[in-house]
Amino acid sequence: MVNNKELKTLHRNNLHNHGYDFDKLASIEPQLEKYLSINKYGNQSIDFSNKDAVFLLNKALLKRYYKIEEYFIPKGYLVAPISGRADYIHYIADIIDANPDLTDQKIKVLDIGSGANCIYPILGVSIYDWDFTASDIEPNSIENIKELISKNKILKNKITPVLQPNIHDIFNGIINKEDIYHFTMCNPPFHSSQNDALKATKRKVKNLTGSDLKNPNLNFEGESNELWCKGGELAFLKKMIKQSVDYKENVMYFSTLVSKQENLKTIYKLLKRYGASFQTIQMKQGNKTTRVVVWSFSQNI
Repeated sequence: MVNNKELKTLHRNNLHNHGYDFDKLASIEPQLEKYLSINKYGNQSIDFSNKDAVFLLNKALLKRYYKIEEYFIPKGYLVAPISGRADYIHYIADIIDANPDLTDQKIKVLDIGSGANCIYPILGVSIYDWDFTASDIEPNSIENIKELISKNKILKNKITPVLQPNIHDIFNGIINKEDIYHFTMCNPPFHSSQNDALKATKRKVKNLTGSDLKNPNLNFEGESNELWCKGGELAFLKKMIKQSVDYKENVMYFSTLVSKQENLKTIYKLLKRYGASFQTIQMKQGNKTTRVVVWSFSQNI
């Protein structure tokens, strides 16, 4: 059964704009079947607050649509829903397509904080055949990315995992003097503490299920660096923008997700101070809105 009511606001090129055929996906990933149920819209679906169900859905989607035969992440690491992540990739492609200087060029992208799931590089390789550097400060994440590459032919020679040795650096130690990237992208940690992240998990589960979660740890996924950092999202993004100035000759477009709308004012102020051209892309999925801020020191956006 195709669920066609939940994902209608995705990018026009998103393969999941018309929902999921759960029967087909369960035939690809049989373990998914036990998580299927009828939702409040009368459609077949899963409980999206259940990390195991979302992971199995991801495995099926990646195999059916993105040529990923084997997909795995270590226990406790972030399970990243596919459809919204694909939107970020498609909106980057829009900017690339609009730049005549990039016609027929081999696109190279740096994903900052790829995480063990490596989802943005996987999607970017599969959909657009881009080349990726996948950076992360967590050694286990880098090792899992290497294992994913070794198990999936489509990823070989397309993704280069690089460990960031200094937690205070974003580009330094990753971008070499001679490197040229057409785009950088990032899904920054947006909580300022573990406690804030746990509270957000409880709110999310309540919104999805209508019930309170007594023990948020049961449904809480993501290592600390994936979900929170000192100062939260704004502190991270302020550091990223400041450090991007030193790499304006190496990167054509910088970009990042911004989950909190109230952070945009400060972000815009900083970008103007450093002389960057910038734009904000609104991304919607159902009732959820997120933003991608793109900036450049060499291109008019």
